[in-house]
Amino acid sequence: MISRDINSSYFQTFYVSRETSNSPLIAEILKINKKFDEKGILENAKLIVSLRYGKRILINGNYSDISEVNVENFLEIVDYDPVKKIVLAIGKNEPCIETPLHWLIHHARDDINAVIQLNGEKILKKSYPNIPTTEKEWPVGTFELVKEVLKTLRNSKKILIKNIGVLFVGINSREAEELTLKTFEESL
Repeated sequence: MISRDINSSYFQTFYVSRETSNSPLIAEILKINKKFDEKGILENAKLIVSLRYGKRILINGNYSDISEVNVENFLEIVDYDPVKKIVLAIGKNEPCIETPLHWLIHHARDDINAVIQLNGEKILKKSYPNIPTTEKEWPVGTFELVKEVLKTLRNSKKILIKNIGVLFVGINSREAEELTLKTFEESL
């Protein structure tokens, strides 16, 4: 049975199942969370990681404390309809507002299988030399933001999303993770 959640003003979520995802990729995201936390990257920052999982994506849902991230925090996004603004999900958690952005990045570019996004004031205060920035500022969760991000991603695997955060993409999680770590080491 499909359950429904209409709490989000940007999209509706319908749950194909409220069971915990059993994707083997959850372990990869948990390792990224742990490594970034140990390096201090996650201090006062929100981390959103998504990995392509066949035609689906695996993404972390909403959670407040990075130290308590576990398997139940992840969702498999089965489908997303940008016209109707409907997310089909498997998992126990609520999807984060960035879910449509990550879904559309994965489905617009075959060469992207991993997306790492870091949001927050502390992240935005760092200096990021030679990273392209989106031209216009759009609210999180809007289709206009998606178009702006995809346009900026044409020329770089790392971009600064104006007044939101930094986004890194890769052919796999290792490439996106290494690009993120290298960028933060250079910004110190």
